[in-house]
Amino acid sequence: MRISDISRMAWDQVKRRKVVTALCMAGISIGCAAIIVALSLGESAQSYVTKEVNRNFKMDEITVTPNGGIPSQGGESAASGSSKPDPGRLTRQKLEIIQGLKHVTAAAPFQQLGYIQMYTIDNKIADVQAIGTDLNLLTKYDKTFKQGGPSDLPGMAVLNYGATIGLIDAETRQNLYDQLGTDPYNTKIMEQYNSLSLLPSEMYRQQIQLQSQDFTSQTGGTKTSSALRVNGILGNPPGTSDERASFEKTVYVSLETAERLTEELNLNTGTSGEAGVYNSVIVKVDSVDNIAQVEQLIQKLTLSTSTNLFQQEQLKQTFDMIKMAALGAGVFILIIASISIIVAMTMSTHQRRRQIGIMKVLGANMGQIRNMFITEAALLGMLGGMLGILFSYLIVMGINRLIGTAGGGEAGLVIYIPLMTIPIGLAFAIMTGVLSGIYPAISASRTDALTAIKRD
Repeated sequence: MRISDISRMAWDQVKRRKVVTALCMAGISIGCAAIIVALSLGESAQSYVTKEVNRNFKMDEITVTPNGGIPSQGGESAASGSSKPDPGRLTRQKLEIIQGLKHVTAAAPFQQLGYIQMYTIDNKIADVQAIGTDLNLLTKYDKTFKQGGPSDLPGMAVLNYGATIGLIDAETRQNLYDQLGTDPYNTKIMEQYNSLSLLPSEMYRQQIQLQSQDFTSQTGGTKTSSALRVNGILGNPPGTSDERASFEKTVYVSLETAERLTEELNLNTGTSGEAGVYNSVIVKVDSVDNIAQVEQLIQKLTLSTSTNLFQQEQLKQTFDMIKMAALGAGVFILIIASISIIVAMTMSTHQRRRQIGIMKVLGANMGQIRNMFITEAALLGMLGGMLGILFSYLIVMGINRLIGTAGGGEAGLVIYIPLMTIPIGLAFAIMTGVLSGIYPAISASRTDALTAIKRD
């Protein structure tokens, strides 16, 4: 018999035994759907969590700092005032080399000037972090302007969204602190303070001043900077609440302005006051896959680097374990389904003994009969797998509706079925059918033709 004859006979048997076919397909479809849905849940959750981690921890960025472990050239002479360069310093020349590296989309210094106080013209105060950088490159680091934009003029500043909320005048702030100090469990005072902490202020095109403690003065006075003009307001990052943003208050100024502030506020600590020398550079890479390669090249410049790739590796390990557990659950269901196929095919062998006997008398050998039963089992697996794919899409649609309802209609985790999971589920279903049909096929091929015909 030809392969087409074997396939046609197997298909006829599948169509004829509708109840047995339906039961076998049901078991296989449940197992196949379980595998596809489980893999889809794992893949979707991993994609969503990776995106959120990348948004919060910036896994496509490399933080570059001076290498403090590299001694100055010249040994003791360098320590005694030699002008020889320090190979571990983060200089403008090294920054230009980094900017020219392949896969680097942006590289800008982020001079940490420290945490200082910001004053507005109406005497409102807030504790902010001052950072000197290239204001024109802020948009390269996933930052968007809500108002205004960057400016190359000296004395300009850009505030993040958090620096525009929770501004309280100094007198009110001190009164609230005093009241909370005397009565820390007063809920009304705490609610008043919390409401003021989330109150937005219009800061665009306003003037601000920065103030820091003067540690060089014996009287412990303060130093105040010259006026800065707010030329841009950054938008609140997606998914960040106002409460969280209120704890992240940042003032960005140009590198030229940063040098001026270090002199006015006496912030000459480390390298923050030296022209052309930086204490921190953030490098933006075009893909997370190229982070390791770029990091190795930067380290050759005798600089220290740090990334958040370990977060991605930990996530991958965690979700790989979840996927394996889910795959195991689906395989277990398919094993149970295979038992029903074995039972159904074994019963079919006894019921079709006369047919098997006639086929052998007409010249069919053991291999052909065995192939017919295995083909029939494979067809059951394929039909069950196709039904399982349909079930998996219906299940995923239902899960997405539940997630959308629970989230109040907000966009969040969306379950999707990756294309690679469909052939995996279908392959497991067909393999289950084939393996389940081996024993009935062998049993059918060993049926004695004359005995089978005489008994029936």
